[in-house]
Amino acid sequence: MISIPFPLRLAPSLLAVGLALLLAGCGEKPATPSPGGGAKGGKGGPAAPVLAGTAQRVVVPLVLEAIGAVEPMRATAVRAQVTGSLFKIAIQEGQDVQQGDLLFEIDPRPFQNAVRTTEADLAKARLQLETARGQVARYKSLTADQMVSKEQFEKISDTARTLEAEVLGGESRLALAKLQLEYCSIRAPLSGRTGNLNIREGDLIRANEAGAPLVTINQLNPIYVTFNVPQQYLAPLTRYRASGMLKVRVVPPGTDEKPEEGELTFMDNTVDSSTGTLKLKGTFPNTSHRLWPAQFATVTLTLASPEVLAVPASAIQTSQAGQHVYVIRADKTAELRPVIIERMYEGLAVISKGLTEGETIVTDGQLRVIPNKPVDVKDPAGTAPKSGKGGEGKAKKKDQEKKAP
Repeated sequence: MISIPFPLRLAPSLLAVGLALLLAGCGEKPATPSPGGGAKGGKGGPAAPVLAGTAQRVVVPLVLEAIGAVEPMRATAVRAQVTGSLFKIAIQEGQDVQQGDLLFEIDPRPFQNAVRTTEADLAKARLQLETARGQVARYKSLTADQMVSKEQFEKISDTARTLEAEVLGGESRLALAKLQLEYCSIRAPLSGRTGNLNIREGDLIRANEAGAPLVTINQLNPIYVTFNVPQQYLAPLTRYRASGMLKVRVVPPGTDEKPEEGELTFMDNTVDSSTGTLKLKGTFPNTSHRLWPAQFATVTLTLASPEVLAVPASAIQTSQAGQHVYVIRADKTAELRPVIIERMYEGLAVISKGLTEGETIVTDGQLRVIPNKPVDVKDPAGTAPKSGKGGEGKAKKKDQEKKAP
């Protein structure tokens, strides 16, 4: 009888057990995780948590946006029209002035003397003319009686006519002297705000001198905002402007984002060939002086305010096939629906094709959604699902912090 060692007797049994385990392992298939973290399956699988919205018909303005520059409606550079010493400055820098207010005064004494001299010359010419006219009347009667020759009478008449012309010249010189005296008082040609003063009292001011003006005055209200739009908007601009005045909103730079309201009052008669743009101007009351000359501002021109079908812009997804949204069916499953976007405005996407009014669409959590699979619509007031991985990580971190003692 041959005895079998103990280890060798156990080998067949151990081999059978290992083979059974191997076969059992090959028969089971591990679940494939879905993009949302659950296992793939039919409608009975885990639902993707999402936020939802509704496709609604709302008023979405049709607008053009641009960057504009503020410019005064009227502006003037004040210069002297006579030469003389600056006698008085009647304003302060940055002062509001009204049309006709005194700004500067040039020393008037030389011009006053010129007026008196011209008046004296004119008085002398008028006296001589009066004497000459008396002689003409007297010699005319003598000529009729043939007591004075015709040549003498014509000579006296010519002298009278010469004195008449001299009187007219004297009157013109007197008017010019008075005008120059008036120019010594430089007054505001328009209402507005003064800028920097470029002269001081006592300076010699020259008439129409080239260089910096005495002061500039800009009209601040009303005021223009000039901006350019691409030439392809010429046709809709013309069409909508013909139906009524177009509204323009301007937001000046700064912490206060409240817009200024105005109207489109100018459209240039030509397109700039170098830029392919059309120049427009809006007029604004600017009573609070928030708009300042040469300032840049964001301009919004409203062409119309139609009622259109719109959804939140966050619902729009983009893929290689184009833009689409996830529509939630009545059985709480998601349908991938291609859509055509007409335009975007302030967080809304205007839909021209692909949706109907009242349909429910996914607005957040699209990365978890699988077409034709169930979704779980969450309350927006609760913890909103995030489309990105970073948002999911933050939500998990907050849950862990809440559970921690």
